[in-house]
Amino acid sequence: MAISANIDVIKEVTTDDSKLKKDWVLCLQWCKYNYDDGTHSFGYRFIWRRDDGNLQAARGQARIPSLAHVELLMAKAKIEGWENLSDKSPKIDNR
Repeated sequence: MAISANIDVIKEVTTDDSKLKKDWVLCLQWCKYNYDDGTHSFGYRFIWRRDDGNLQAARGQARIPSLAHVELLMAKAKIEGWENLSDKSPKIDNR
């Protein structure tokens, strides 16, 4: 049986900082993953935000158009000071 998670987004940067979002934007997020079994872990994820502001869940996958997009998002996270966050808990599985 697969364990699912509710996710709390703690930090987020996007490829488009404009207030008038006309297209989907790629996001890098630092999140807390709250699992059904009562445990939790932290980690980064890439996810798309639709033009209506909602996140596009895609079963753990986000298409990343180029490494330039990754580099831009990582540079923004670095400027904000959260590029080196890590989950210090021991890794038991690939949840």
